[in-house]
Amino acid sequence: MAENETDDLPRAGTYRIRTLEISARPLEPALYLVSTPIGNLGDITLRALETLAGADVLAAEDTRVTRVLLDRFAIGKRPYAYHEYNANEVGPKLIAALAQGKSVAIVSDAGTPLVSDPGYRLVKEALAAGFRVIPVPGPSSVVTALSASGLPNDSFFFAGFLPQKEKSRRDRLSEVKDVPGTLIFFESPHRLPSSLADMAFVLGDRDAAVCRELTKTFEEFRRGTLAELAAHYEANDNVKGEIVICVAPPEEKQAPEGEALDTLLKALLVEMPVSRAATHAARETGLPRKDLYSRLLELKG
Repeated sequence: MAENETDDLPRAGTYRIRTLEISARPLEPALYLVSTPIGNLGDITLRALETLAGADVLAAEDTRVTRVLLDRFAIGKRPYAYHEYNANEVGPKLIAALAQGKSVAIVSDAGTPLVSDPGYRLVKEALAAGFRVIPVPGPSSVVTALSASGLPNDSFFFAGFLPQKEKSRRDRLSEVKDVPGTLIFFESPHRLPSSLADMAFVLGDRDAAVCRELTKTFEEFRRGTLAELAAHYEANDNVKGEIVICVAPPEEKQAPEGEALDTLLKALLVEMPVSRAATHAARETGLPRKDLYSRLLELKG
């Protein structure tokens, strides 16, 4: 995108809803993060349409995907490609457009920008240069999957894509094993059975939901334990589409009491000094270190 390529772009455009053509208002200079549908184009918001039509510059992860959305609502914009392979080249040009007083909108292929795409770097650079960053909220596969998963949604952790290799994948699962909330992952169809099996091995056989092709024609929610889901998809390996996996939080640990607690503390005293044993026991049980330290002294005496 040459520096003067944006000069012939209008300050405002139009968009169409059914037979109604609407003129978009000019936008103030800023970087707009525009959420787009994750499958069903009817989920686009009116504010998103107005932003896409009114922006001076539109950057898209895949221009072919975005073109489908623009054509659906008769938005005559020519999007520029901005993705992980050209971010170093195109990012500075988008910042330069902001410096010229232009409005820049960025979209991903589906859902909310910056979730598993390179937009984070652009936002960071825009903020560092003193430009406004304005989110235009809308669909998100993460929240959509969680809301219909049937799992606790008061607290959750989005872990993105897991590593491809088994050891790295299990190491990553071990890191998030004790997160006190529902875990959410993206996964590709061909790795789905092995990832579910590794989740069952590392996390335990928790309840889970595989959410596939959200908002699309063949939308599917399959719920069960991780072991059950792993077995199902191992036997049905022709799965296609985009997949979100939701996994229930770990069960709350019951802190040991009485003789059970003393047994644990005595075992620790055999292996380590009182101070380190108190720290270790506090981490294991969730009980106050001060109380554990006092009890360890009594047992040692």
